Amino acid sequence: MKVIVAGAGIGGLTLALMLHRRGIEVEVYEQSPQVREVGVGINTLPHAIRELAEIGLLPALDNVGVRTRELFYYNRYGQEVWREPRGTDAGHPVPQFSIHRGRLQKVIHDGLVQRAGEAVVKTGLQLTGFMQDEGGVTAHFADAVTGGAATTVTGDVLVCADGIHSVGRRSFYPNEGPPSWTGVLMWRGAAMWTPWGDGRTMAIGGGMGAKFVLYPIAHPEGGRQLMNWVVNIKMADGANSSPQKESWSRPAQRSLVIPYAKRFRIPGFDHVGLVEATEQIFEYPMADRDPLPQWTFGRVTLLGDAAHPMYPVGSNGASQAILDARALADALAAAEHPCQALYAYQQDRLPKTAEVVRLNRKGGPERVIDEAEKRAPAGFERIDDVMSRAERQAIVGGYAGKAGFATDKDKVAELRVANG
Repeated sequence: MKVIVAGAGIGGLTLALMLHRRGIEVEVYEQSPQVREVGVGINTLPHAIRELAEIGLLPALDNVGVRTRELFYYNRYGQEVWREPRGTDAGHPVPQFSIHRGRLQKVIHDGLVQRAGEAVVKTGLQLTGFMQDEGGVTAHFADAVTGGAATTVTGDVLVCADGIHSVGRRSFYPNEGPPSWTGVLMWRGAAMWTPWGDGRTMAIGGGMGAKFVLYPIAHPEGGRQLMNWVVNIKMADGANSSPQKESWSRPAQRSLVIPYAKRFRIPGFDHVGLVEATEQIFEYPMADRDPLPQWTFGRVTLLGDAAHPMYPVGSNGASQAILDARALADALAAAEHPCQALYAYQQDRLPKTAEVVRLNRKGGPERVIDEAEKRAPAGFERIDDVMSRAERQAIVGGYAGKAGFATDKDKVAELRVANG
């Protein structure tokens, strides 16, 4: 069997590494001229890290990422709404990592190249179309710079892991239109700064229309640490306006972001100073797409953001792509026919990811601070007077259960809430 993967993002590279481990021939085609470290920070959850640990990447991840210990939820005044341990500190056998997106991608890319050889990843080639029949699938790639025809590749399976503007997705759903936009813009950046707390803690503060996210994405060096931040502000009615195209590298002006950053307070941390010290700020619209009825069409299927782009709440985007890769690799290794494998993969992963997309639209676990703001917009003296612990646990733990990374404690708490 030979598998063609379009897209060398986190999902596509993870799939290629898992397929190689199972003895399945794979080639990855990436439109960028090289696989490079772009973007800023992300969090990758234990259920996804478990899959990367199984293929031997945990030591490399420990070198470049931070094992997240605790997560705090605050209202915009810096009053604590909820806190919880994360990763191994919450009882998982593997950690949650706060990590630079590009460094996570590089760890997976380097692992693939070391095991399968440099030729497995081919860059500067953009998928333009494909044809399939009973014998296989033929994918056409263009030179990403000139747009001219570059190469044609034949295989048994084509996996389109080419992002939210996927060529494969568009070929099956040509009338889908642009991504759905909430009207929320995200400004993201990272800078070397004084660590917050123990250097392994993250915070999400704010409420329904605005949030500030903070976490470290590298180990401390000389008393400073690379701190990642995100400001989310609802800027428009998403139903009546469209954002610019999603890009990990569209710059934004610092002077535009700082007034919004000043709306929040993170206890014991100068987050405004962090924003002011950030040399490069990126702007990104919070967008997703409606869940699809079908990902697999014969010998072609979708994976990651091509299949289920979701709002970046709950730390689930990259994590779900990694879970896709594991499910698809297992299916291809076990099935007697490629089409059977792709169908089994779809039946497993499509309903699970559709549920996460829907939950993220409702706010995901961050809904706990939305609800606190709704009930106490001017703040509170005691959070228990606003929301009971059981209510807060139900929101946060319920999301963890649906998204697949709940601890036994989460499951017990959810069961208690369900039983009154």
